[in-house]
Amino acid sequence: MDWNSWGPGPADALKRPAGTRAKTVGAAPGTVVEDVATGFVGAVLRVERAGGVHVVVLEDRHGKTRSFPLGGGFWIDGEPVTLVPEARANGPAKRTPQRTASGSVRVGNSRARTARASRIWVEGAHDAELVEKVWGEDLRHEGIVVEPLHGVDDLAGAIADFGPSGRRRLGILVDHLVPGSKEERIAADAMRTPGAAGNVLILGHPYVDVWQVIKPQVIGIQAWPVVPKGQDWKTGILKALGWPHRTKEDVGLGWKRLLAQVRTYADLEPSLLGRVEELIDFLTEPGTA
Repeated sequence: MDWNSWGPGPADALKRPAGTRAKTVGAAPGTVVEDVATGFVGAVLRVERAGGVHVVVLEDRHGKTRSFPLGGGFWIDGEPVTLVPEARANGPAKRTPQRTASGSVRVGNSRARTARASRIWVEGAHDAELVEKVWGEDLRHEGIVVEPLHGVDDLAGAIADFGPSGRRRLGILVDHLVPGSKEERIAADAMRTPGAAGNVLILGHPYVDVWQVIKPQVIGIQAWPVVPKGQDWKTGILKALGWPHRTKEDVGLGWKRLLAQVRTYADLEPSLLGRVEELIDFLTEPGTA
C-alpha cells in the first residue's frame, strides 16, 4: 500500500522496470491513459491552460472527469509515457464547458444535495477552508460535509464515536503522513478501530502543514522557507516572508492572505488534488449514505 494511504483504495501502481524510459506522446482526444499517482483511468477530452500550466482533462467510463498537469506520470497500455500538448487541428473552436474551481464540469441549475451521513474530516480550520474554496461547489452537489478535527492525536477515539458503517463512511485527510512519522502511527492505530475496515479511508500529503500545499509561485516565491526545528512553523513562515507574525491574529490574517491567492486546483500541489478526489469518490460509491 502507498505510504500515505490507509484503508481501501485503488490498487498500487506497478513499479516501472529499471531502465525503462517514458515515451513522449501527444495528448490526442480519445487516447486512454492512466495517472499513475491516483490510478485514475480515462480518455483524453482536451488539453487546456490553467494557472499558467497545461493540464489534460480525462473522462472515465462513468463520465467522471479529472484534470492532471501534463508531463510524466502517465501510462498507456501499461507503458510509461510523458504527455505533451498535441497540435490543434484547424476548424471552428469548440465551446468549453464551464468548470468549478476543482476542474470539474459545472452542472447547470444544480441544487445542493441533502447532506450525507458520510463525512470528510480534515485536521484543522485552515484545511477545511482550503478544501471548501476549491472543492466546495462539488461537495455541495454531492452532499458531503467537511469537518475540522483540530488535531488527530485521538483519531481512533473520534472514529469510534462516529461509528462508521457501510452506509456511514469517513474520509480523513491528514497532514505530514510520511514514513516513520507520528501521523503514520496514528493512522495505523485508527484503522484498527472496530468498523473502520472498509468504511474509513485515511489519506495524507507529505507537507508539515496545509499551507505548503499552496504552490509557492502563487505568492511570488520559488520555494517555501525552511523553518528551523523548535520554532513554531507558521510563525517562522510569516517571519521569513516579511509578514506580521507576532500574534495569533497575525497568523490568522497571514492565512487569509495566502488563501486569497488560491483561485483553482492549479494553484495547489498535485499531491493534494488526487487525495481529495479519492476521498470524494470513496464517500460517493453506490450504497453509501
